[in-house]
Amino acid sequence: MLNINGITVRLGGRTILDRATATLPPKSRVGLIGRNGAGKSTLMKVMIGQLEPDDGEIEMPRKTRIGYIAQEAPNGTTTPIEAVLAADTERAALLAEAETCHDPDRVGELHDRLIAIDAYTAEARAARILVGLGFDEEMQGRPLDSYSGGWKMRVALAALLFSEPDLLLLDEPSNHLDLEATLWLENFLKNYPAMMVVISHERDLLNNVVDTILHLEGGKTVMYTGGYDSFEQQRAERAAQLAAAKASQDAQRAKLQDYIARNSARASTAKQAQSRAKMLAKMQPIAAMADDPTLSFDFPSPEELRPPLVTLDMAAVGYTEGKPILRRLNLRLDPDDRVALLGRNGNGKTTLARLLAAQLTPMEGEMTASGKMRVGYFTQYQVEELDTDDTPLEHMTRMMTGASPAAVRAQLGRFGFSGQKATTKVGKLSGGERARLALALITRDAPHMLILDEPTNHLDVDAREALVQALNAYEGAVVIVSHDRHMIELTADRLVLVDGGVANEYNGSMEDYIAFVLSGDGTSGGGAGKGKSNKKEERRAAAEAREKSVALRKRAHEAEAMVAKLTTQRSAIDRAMFDPSTAEPWLAKLGMSDLMKRRAEVEAKLEVAEAAWLQVSEELDTVDA
Repeated sequence: MLNINGITVRLGGRTILDRATATLPPKSRVGLIGRNGAGKSTLMKVMIGQLEPDDGEIEMPRKTRIGYIAQEAPNGTTTPIEAVLAADTERAALLAEAETCHDPDRVGELHDRLIAIDAYTAEARAARILVGLGFDEEMQGRPLDSYSGGWKMRVALAALLFSEPDLLLLDEPSNHLDLEATLWLENFLKNYPAMMVVISHERDLLNNVVDTILHLEGGKTVMYTGGYDSFEQQRAERAAQLAAAKASQDAQRAKLQDYIARNSARASTAKQAQSRAKMLAKMQPIAAMADDPTLSFDFPSPEELRPPLVTLDMAAVGYTEGKPILRRLNLRLDPDDRVALLGRNGNGKTTLARLLAAQLTPMEGEMTASGKMRVGYFTQYQVEELDTDDTPLEHMTRMMTGASPAAVRAQLGRFGFSGQKATTKVGKLSGGERARLALALITRDAPHMLILDEPTNHLDVDAREALVQALNAYEGAVVIVSHDRHMIELTADRLVLVDGGVANEYNGSMEDYIAFVLSGDGTSGGGAGKGKSNKKEERRAAAEAREKSVALRKRAHEAEAMVAKLTTQRSAIDRAMFDPSTAEPWLAKLGMSDLMKRRAEVEAKLEVAEAAWLQVSEELDTVDA
C-alpha cells in the first residue's frame, strides 16, 4: 500500500502539486499520466524522497525497497553485465564475504542465502535483460565509456529491472529505446511481481501493462481503473457529467442573480433577496475540464508531383568510403506512400532516412529524385539545437526569408503558436512545444515528403494523437521511424525492415512483426536477438506457414488503415460543420456547401473501403481456419 496524502509542492512561486491525494493498492500497476508540465516527475521525486513537499506526506511500509533510475547514466570501464549484476547489492555483498570467510557455519549460511535469492542464475538473468534491451554478448563485455548516453541509460534501466525493487518507479522508460526493445520491456513489465508506477506516453504500454491510471491535472490527482483506453472512456463520461452539472448550476446562478436584482430594493422581499445572495456566495462554481486550444499540428499540403518521388536502385550508403552500412537498396516512394522503417537501433534506419532526405549520397548504385521535390526532415537534434534565447516568431522569421509577417504567423499558428506563445522564449517552452516548433520549421515550405525520426519523444498522449490525425490529413508522402507502435499502426501502410545491412519490404502487419520480435527471432541489432543455428529448421517451417496468409494480412491491414484514415477525415469534417471552433484550420475556412461536398466524397470512399476490408477479412478467416 502506498498513500499519497495531500502533497503540495511549490517551485519558483508556482504551485505544481496542490494537495494531491491517492491510495495505491499493494502490487498495483499504476500509469501516472498528465500533460507535459503537469507535475508527474515532481510527484515521483517526492515518492523517492528526492524532493521535500511543502505539505503532505507519502506513506508506505517500512523497509520498502524503491527502484528509480538516476539522472546520470553509469560510466567508466565497468561493462554492462558487471553494472547490472552490481545492482543486486545483497548478492554482491554475500559473494564478497563468501570469498574471504573461513568460518564453516557462516559459509553455510552465506550459501543458503545465495541459493534463496537465486544468486547463481544471476548472470543468466542479467544477460537476458540486456539482450532484451539490445545488447548482444559482445556488447555486454565492452566498457560503458564506449557507449553513447542513450545506450548507457539502457544499462541503467537493465540494472533497475534486475534489482527487482518492491516499488518500481519508471519515468518515460522507452525514451531511449527502439521499437523492438520497447516491445520486450512491455512484455517484461507484464510479469513484474511487485508494485510499479510508470510515467509514460506510450498508449500501448499503458493499455497492456497497467491496471490503474493516476491522472494528474491542475495539481490534483484522480484515479481510474483499467488501462489508457478505459481512462479515456471514463474521463469522457466524467467530462459530460461535469458539463451537465455546470450547465445546471449556471442556470441556477442566473435565476438567483435575477431574483436578487429584481427584489433587493423592495422592503417586502429584501430579506429573501439577502438569503439568496448568501446562497449564491456559498455556491462553489463547477469548473469544466481543461482543454488546451494550442495543441495543434497542421501540416501544409504540397502541390502535386508525378510519381515516383524517390527511387533507389541497388544503392549503398554509409559514412566511411568503402564501408557502406546499407547495401542493395531498392525502394520506390510515391506521393501517397506512408512508410515505417523497422529494425533495432544501430541497424541503419537513420542512415536510410538521411539518404532519402538527400543528406547522404549513394556510394554505389543510383538514387533518383524529383527535381521539384521538397523534403521536411525531423530529428531530435533539431529540437535540442533550437536557440533558447529566441522566440518561435524569431526562429520562423529567419527561416521564412522574404515572407510577410502574416505568412510567418500563419505557419506558427498551424502548430499552436499564436498570440503570446509566438513571442515566448524557447527556453521557457516545454519539450513537447519545442518539438512542435521544430515540426513547424521543417514544414514551412509545404514539403512533398515528411521524414520523421522519433517525432514523439517529447510529446504526451494527447499531442501524439493530434500528430497522428495531422499526418493522416497530410497529402504528401511520410517516412517514419518511431518506437510508438500505436502511431505506426495508424499512419503507415508500408513496413520496411532495416536489418543485416539491407532494407526490405516486410510483408506482414504490425501484429505479425510484434509476434516475430517477441517470439525470439527478433532482428539482428548488433547481434542482439540472433537465433541459434539449431533453430533454423523451426524458423523455416514457421516462415513457410506465415507466407500462406501474409499477402491477405497485408491487404487486410491496408484496408483497415484506409477505413481508419477516412473515418478520421469524416470526423474532422463533422467537427468543422457542427463546431468550427474545434476544427482543423484548413477545414474551418471552408463554407458549409464545400464541407458537405467533401463529406459526401469521403463517405463514398469509406463505403468502398469498408466493403474491401470485409471481403479480405472473410478471405483471411477462411485461410486461417
